[in-house]
Amino acid sequence: MQNGPINLYRAEQVRELERLAIRYQGITSFDLMTRASMAVFACMKHRWPKMHSVALFCGAGNNAGDGYMVARLALLAGLKVIVYSLVDPESLSGDALLAYRQYQEAQGEIILFQSEQLIAADVFVDALFGIGLSRPITGLYAQAIAMINAAAVQVIAIDIPSGIHADTGCVMACAVKAHCTVSFVALKQGLLTGQAVDYCGDIIYDSLAVPDAVFIEIKPAAVRITKALMPPRDRYSHKGRYGHVLIIGGDHGYTGAARLAGEAALRVGAGLVSIATRAEHAALMNISRPELMCHGIESPEQLALLLEKASVVVIGPGLGQSDWATSLFNKTVNTGKPMIIDADALNLLAKIPSANENWILTPHPGEAARLLHATKADIEQDRFASVTAIQSQYNGIVLLKGAGTLVASADDCAISTTGNPGMATGGMGDVLAGVIAGLLAQGLSLKEAAQQGAYHHGLAADRAVQKKAERGLLASDLMSYLRLWSL
Repeated sequence: MQNGPINLYRAEQVRELERLAIRYQGITSFDLMTRASMAVFACMKHRWPKMHSVALFCGAGNNAGDGYMVARLALLAGLKVIVYSLVDPESLSGDALLAYRQYQEAQGEIILFQSEQLIAADVFVDALFGIGLSRPITGLYAQAIAMINAAAVQVIAIDIPSGIHADTGCVMACAVKAHCTVSFVALKQGLLTGQAVDYCGDIIYDSLAVPDAVFIEIKPAAVRITKALMPPRDRYSHKGRYGHVLIIGGDHGYTGAARLAGEAALRVGAGLVSIATRAEHAALMNISRPELMCHGIESPEQLALLLEKASVVVIGPGLGQSDWATSLFNKTVNTGKPMIIDADALNLLAKIPSANENWILTPHPGEAARLLHATKADIEQDRFASVTAIQSQYNGIVLLKGAGTLVASADDCAISTTGNPGMATGGMGDVLAGVIAGLLAQGLSLKEAAQQGAYHHGLAADRAVQKKAERGLLASDLMSYLRLWSL
């Protein structure tokens, strides 16, 4: 999702926004439900103008009320409509009960859901659970979700796919795989990261006309990263004005990682890039990219002069964890230079943790687990909590890779929504480290470089697959697209 609101919220914050709108703006909770149903039905008509039949799956809360209101609108529009309820609708309360009564008065058909039913319709509407879900889904609800997912039918989710945790994006045992999700009032942070990105489909946002004044009252839990353009260069520019990046890595068998990081830094505009690598690799690494200055380094003492000349240091791509790698790592982390700590440098850091305000850590979930002495499953269970915990312990800026990459500082957390599954291949992280370093070298702050690096790295990958399949995308395929800042 590259359009829509910048500010993202947790479920409890969304509920508070609704309470504030009701209290101070003269909006009733049923008004909000009515607006929500209208937004969902408008989306359905736009996406599937030839639909003739709709099946709605309703649970026990206000999300079910939204579903009944959508059902009523579809019925009044002349569509064939059946609501499959997982509870006795007479047990509903509040606005949900009122919505059910209105659908009932319109002569709407309601059937209690049973797992062995054969259900056919042009569109399925998921109104089982809303944003308040906090426990794993079991029993009849799990059976309903399995049936929805197994059907070859278009699915639209009301506010959030049932089974997705609104705050974390993780799946609560099972979840509806929607083709489209219409999110109300405020955009929930969990929709944009982790497992949720495979379940939401296209995300459509509708504020339900909640006034902007209401949002001023609540600080967002996270923000969505948007594109920032690099300023144009003066005609009298020279390479010395755009920084000198030093890449440290490329142990035996891993020369490509440092090479990729180096070219990526150049492609985003770094003035100079040097690579410190194994002596036997130095003469080979820049054969196809002579703009890279490659140096054979076998001891920390040999590294000292390169560190002195560098304005930004990246350590980790292809570094390994040998004695050679450890000695270079120990020399580098004490220089005081702005640094990107990536790949095996993160694993070395995890063995002897330290904190530094002047670095960017770029772990994938496995490396994040080692930094926190946790498991990968722990990390993915709550990516927001994980990236915040790493930042709290290690300071600086932390970028947690994955679908919906997170960037945490001491003050806030941001999400990048660019990128695609084709990026699940070796070398992509090395390119990202180089991109961030190149931006940092040109004067961006640590936070700006990490956020814009994540965004433009993913955007380059998206552009690279616009006319080709995602499968088979190579890290080196991104290089020409990294230059397209103005597009």
